[in-house]
Amino acid sequence: MRDVDELFTALAKSAFRRKFQLQGKDLEYLHNKGLTTVLSHANDFITKRLAPAFPEKDGKQTPFRGHPVFIAQHATACCCRGCLEKWHQIPKGRSLSVDEQAYIINVLKCWLLEALHRYEINQ
Repeated sequence: MRDVDELFTALAKSAFRRKFQLQGKDLEYLHNKGLTTVLSHANDFITKRLAPAFPEKDGKQTPFRGHPVFIAQHATACCCRGCLEKWHQIPKGRSLSVDEQAYIINVLKCWLLEALHRYEINQ
């Protein structure tokens, strides 16, 4: 797993990852439901869609819209096992450990907190 500060520095250099921003309904959902609820959803998504050794539809299991966590997953390269391996040094082909799942939730939390902060500044 990667140091979170180092990860966000690297992600900031990726034009593809930078283009993911919370807007509209997704941003309002995060603001209205709150971070705790959204992270609970994230935990469920990670457990079901990312944690198995060979996730169903790996590489295509994370939609590009419809929930703030989906956007955060793409922005932070926590969207599929290939991206986890490339960006986070978490190997494919085995189930994610509890610590790896907690790391992913923390990465998503950091990104969502920043999005929420930007939203509140602009209100």
